[in-house]
Amino acid sequence: MFLGAAIISHFTNDELITKKGPVFQTAIIAGIQGVKKTSELIPMCHPLLINGVDIDIKIIDSEHIEVLCEVTIEGKTGVEMEALTGANIACLTIYDMCKSISQEMVIKEVKLLEKTGGKSDIKNV
Repeated sequence: MFLGAAIISHFTNDELITKKGPVFQTAIIAGIQGVKKTSELIPMCHPLLINGVDIDIKIIDSEHIEVLCEVTIEGKTGVEMEALTGANIACLTIYDMCKSISQEMVIKEVKLLEKTGGKSDIKNV
């Protein structure tokens, strides 16, 4: 995600506190909620018993961050839609919390990196 130097320059110790609160911490919570609500947001996705969600957000250079969402389940189905939803909701939350600093942010290159389970395994790393 492109945040731009104007926003990243406000970060201290890999976190930015805005009037709405800590940006990355809030985005992680929102991403987890997004994972859990995927079946309510995307037609034909069925509710799943999620075993784990790990959302990692890090600054990768002076203008960009990376948001990774990993979802685990014990069942035979894949959870790629849940992971993609979680990552997108985390990015949208970051956008919402930082828009008072700059509205030049761009959410881009949302993609599935790896999937196991379901009908096929995928590795796009």
